[in-house]
Amino acid sequence: MSKHERWNALLELLAAEGRLEVDETAATLEVSPATVRRDFDELAEQKMLVRTRGGALAHGVSYELPLRYKSSRHASEKQRIATAVAELVGEGDVVGLNGGTTTTEVARALSLRAGGGRRNAADIPAPVLTVVTNALNIAGELAVRPQVKIVVTGGVARPQTYELVGPLTAGVLNEVVLDVAVLGIDGLDPHLGVMAHQEDEASISRLFAERAQRVVVVTDSSKLGKRAFARICGLDDIDVIVTDSAVPAEMVARLTDLGIKVIAV
Repeated sequence: MSKHERWNALLELLAAEGRLEVDETAATLEVSPATVRRDFDELAEQKMLVRTRGGALAHGVSYELPLRYKSSRHASEKQRIATAVAELVGEGDVVGLNGGTTTTEVARALSLRAGGGRRNAADIPAPVLTVVTNALNIAGELAVRPQVKIVVTGGVARPQTYELVGPLTAGVLNEVVLDVAVLGIDGLDPHLGVMAHQEDEASISRLFAERAQRVVVVTDSSKLGKRAFARICGLDDIDVIVTDSAVPAEMVARLTDLGIKVIAV
């Protein structure tokens, strides 16, 4: 197990448990206690956990992994979700994407579906669709795709998720109209709606939803029925939820009763 893989596994355990002990973690990861102590110390230096005597604590109830450590979680499910979402987007659509690992996969699927693009008189690919995003990593991937017109909001970058937030971000979004907003989320509660860990990201995701004719939520099934700190919007603002096939049947029935189309792949 490489260091990156070990850290990824360790941080997932911490996100699930909230507290870890050195010996138990070493046994789970099948490494030495000395290795775990070193990992805890290095991750504490990066402010990704709180070191305690004999273990480590997560950073509070809204603990979230940096994007680079979440990318391998439920990877195959996210790729299937992304492919299904790309089929919902028509040629010429303006698509809004907030940040996150699932929406990053959606961006990749959209660029592949767009193919080589239409050609203009100079035989240069013309954009097939427009993507508006506040995620720097998504913008970076799509900027080199001539078949996709990429619009990036301004704002202040959050280092954990690469998302731009704040009044500069809102200023750009208030000036555009979206055909569809594709939102990654951190939780979905049948009563409270969809949620994010951070209030500034939630407010920008809410604005994406308000500027769109259709709102598509993308999430693996592990987040359904879970709560997060900040509310994005109610379920009455959601048109489609695309998730994986592990979604419980009762959750599908409940969402369908609310008028939401559920696509499980």
